[in-house]
Amino acid sequence: MTKHASPSSVSWCGTPLTFVLAGFTWLGLSFVLGMGLLIGLVDGTPLPQWLKPLHVHGALVGGILQLAIGSLLLWIVRVSERHDGYAQTHPALFLTLNGGTAALLLGFWLGSMTAVGLAGLLLSALVLSLSKTAWTLFGKAADAGGMYRVAQVALLCGLAAGVAMAFRLTGSYSAHARLTHIHLIVLGFATLSCLVAVHQLMPLLTGTPVSLGPVRRFALWLLPVGFAVLLAAFLASALWLQIAAGCLLLVSIGLCSDHLAARWFKGDRQGTAATDHLLTGVFFLVLVTAAGVGMAANYLSNPPLLPIGSLHLMAYTHLAFIGFMTQVVCGGVSFVVPEVLARTRVPNTAKREVYRATLDAIMNRWRAFQLIGMSLGTMALCVLASLTWNLPLSSSYVQGTVWIATGLMVSSLTLFAAKLAWVVGLRPS
Repeated sequence: MTKHASPSSVSWCGTPLTFVLAGFTWLGLSFVLGMGLLIGLVDGTPLPQWLKPLHVHGALVGGILQLAIGSLLLWIVRVSERHDGYAQTHPALFLTLNGGTAALLLGFWLGSMTAVGLAGLLLSALVLSLSKTAWTLFGKAADAGGMYRVAQVALLCGLAAGVAMAFRLTGSYSAHARLTHIHLIVLGFATLSCLVAVHQLMPLLTGTPVSLGPVRRFALWLLPVGFAVLLAAFLASALWLQIAAGCLLLVSIGLCSDHLAARWFKGDRQGTAATDHLLTGVFFLVLVTAAGVGMAANYLSNPPLLPIGSLHLMAYTHLAFIGFMTQVVCGGVSFVVPEVLARTRVPNTAKREVYRATLDAIMNRWRAFQLIGMSLGTMALCVLASLTWNLPLSSSYVQGTVWIATGLMVSSLTLFAAKLAWVVGLRPS
């Protein structure tokens, strides 16, 4: 049952902010696990295989999905214009989501696909329980609503494909189901939601108009079209169609990036941790899209011009997961957490602004170090993968690069997490 708390005493379990903080925690834990997997791979002492699905699903389900649900709850409060809604709790939803995520990871650890399927059904039911509310809310958003509805459908279909795989209902089409599951979740849901969220946040951060021009609106709608064509090309193993879809996405994302950069130039260009991370994340999305077109073109020759192994695929995918999604998450959290804390902890408007300014100042401290660390660390993964074309994994250059990459990214995320903990723990005087 939904409960209400006073602004000065917010229940810890199930407030919209709790979903955001828990999602970031899952993302951080998965991040550290991923660094361990990378070091083990390069060092020649790979960790157990079951850790990989824990890393991936911990980040996407416990992290990205929970952040999306927390953002949805915050959006509902913002639309209702009832600021006491920030203190509204959803304990059953919170416990089910995190319990379902833990059960999913436990199933992968034990190697029990039945447990994985049951946890997937629970998570699917949870998403379905929110679908009607989300669908109605998205209909009220002029430019972004349609995109969010596409992402919502992609999420539900991706979850259904995952459950079907876990219960072995796909038969001889298991490879097609896996491709469908991955691309619907990663491209149709996570990537599309993050990019549309950036388009919503940037006007708030720069003080520019929210509406999109016809060209940018058309470019935004090209994204789900391009994702659908790309998925069809993968399922049909049509290489030229993959390249064409990649080029379509590159044009679309390029136009969206140009629009976001124009917003920043027209608005307050002093910059904050939020705007820095959001703009950097979009830059990496352009980069990973161009890299994807290049990787597809690599297979036009037989044999391929460059051999592509697991380390190269890891570097490519993490251009999106860390370079784009994690940067967007850090940007969004830098803006949302001070906003919500100020509204829930300080009822007086004048004092609230002072407290909010203090929280913003903390989140903006040393932002250059965290931004450079995360960005250069992501690029170092690409350098690491490129080195293996000419050098063995035992090379001192390869070994040094992997430690530089992990050191930069872990230190950046640790700095951000420390500032976030400082902000959450700082009470108004």
